Amino acid sequence: MKSSKVRPVLVLSNNKYNSKFEDFVAVPLTTNLKSRAYSVLISNKDLESGRLIVESNIKVDRIFSVNKNLVRMSIGKINTDVHNRIKKIIIELVR
Repeated sequence: MKSSKVRPVLVLSNNKYNSKFEDFVAVPLTTNLKSRAYSVLISNKDLESGRLIVESNIKVDRIFSVNKNLVRMSIGKINTDVHNRIKKIIIELVR
């Protein structure tokens, strides 16, 4: 078994999807705050609940699936404004 570094992600898939499947759909977060296309900068003010250790960029264009068994913990929940910005970027990516 390979060991790898723990990486934060934002879960995109909804609870209905997550309850039916062993995986969920996610995008990675990075502490590299360099501005890049298709990313959203977030800080603690952008969370409804929880707390980020440091400001992070959500890499919305890096969508992937993750097995639920790999999840270590929940960090928090983004607010509606950030959620809407992410949805807008996803729509732009698939148009």
